[in-house]
Amino acid sequence: MAVLGAGSWGTVFSHMLAKGGNDVRLWARREELATEITKARENPSYVPGLHLPARIEASSDIAHVLEGARGIVLAVPAQSLRACLEAWPRLPRVPVVSLIKGIERGSDERMSQVIAQSGAVSEDLIAVLSGPNLAREIAREQPCASVIASTSEITAREVASWCSAPYFRAYVSRDVTGIEVAGAMKNVIAIAVGAAAGLGYGDNTRASLITRGLAEITRLGVSLGAEPSTFAGLAGMGDLVATCASPLSRNFRLGKALGEGQSLEEAKASVGQTAEGVPTARAVADLTDRSHLDLPITRALVDVVDCGRNIAEVTSALLSRSVRFE
Repeated sequence: MAVLGAGSWGTVFSHMLAKGGNDVRLWARREELATEITKARENPSYVPGLHLPARIEASSDIAHVLEGARGIVLAVPAQSLRACLEAWPRLPRVPVVSLIKGIERGSDERMSQVIAQSGAVSEDLIAVLSGPNLAREIAREQPCASVIASTSEITAREVASWCSAPYFRAYVSRDVTGIEVAGAMKNVIAIAVGAAAGLGYGDNTRASLITRGLAEITRLGVSLGAEPSTFAGLAGMGDLVATCASPLSRNFRLGKALGEGQSLEEAKASVGQTAEGVPTARAVADLTDRSHLDLPITRALVDVVDCGRNIAEVTSALLSRSVRFE
C-alpha cells in the first residue's frame, strides 16, 4: 500500500493498515521527516509515542513509494491536493482512497473530483473514507467505525478489506457526495462550536450549534445530490459529534482560540497543524453565493475570519435569528 502524506492521519492510517497485515510505503514531503520516521520507528513531528511496525517504510521518493502499489491512500491537505497530483508521476491504475476532508478553494470541488481531474483517475477506482476519525484515539487502538464510499461497490469493498485491524470497522456506501460534504463541513461547524466554548458558553449553546450545523450540512449535501440519510450516519452525525466535542479536534481548538480572542494567525499557530475548516468555509460561502442556499453558520465564520466581525456578536446573532419552522 502507498500512503501519500505523513501527517497525523496519514501516519495513523498507515499504522492501522500495517496492523491489518499490509505492507505500507509512507510518503513524506520532507526527506528529513522520512529519515526520522525510518530511524526512530515513530513520527515525532505529528504522532509522538506511536510505534510504527517494520511493515511501514517511509520515503520522500514518490516514484519509489508508488512502485508496485496495489492501492493508494491520499492524506495530504485539501488545498495542496491538486498541486501534488500535478507534480507526482501518473498514479497507477489501482484503487485510490481519499482521507482528505475539505473542499477546494477556487474551484469549490470535492476531493474526488480533484482526484479524477488532476490525477486522471477513473471514477470507479476512487473511494472516500470518513467518519469519527480522531487520529490520536485510533493510534491508541480504541474501537471506531467509518464509511467508505465509491460509485463502484467493488472498489468500496476492496478498500474496506484493507481496513482489517481489529479496532477499525468499515462500512460501505455509494454516496460519495454525501460522505465528502459531511466530512468537509463538520470542520466548519467544529470551529463555530469551539468558538462558543472559547467564549465561555455552555452545553446548550454547543448542542444548538451542532444540531443546526447538521441541518446546514444536510441542506448543502442534498442540494448537491447527496442522500439525506447519509447525514444521520457515521460520516454525518457521528463525525460531527466527535469533531465538535473533542479537544483532540484541531478545528475545535482553532475555534476555541478564536473565541478566546486570538487572531486567525495566532489561532493557527497555536493549533500547529492544518485545520481544514477555514478554507472549506470560504469555498462553501462562494458556492452558496451562487446557489442562494441559507448556511448561516458557515457565513458567520467567514464574516469573522475574513471581514473582522466580532465573534461574540456573530455567535449571539446566530442564536437570535427570526422565528421560523425548524
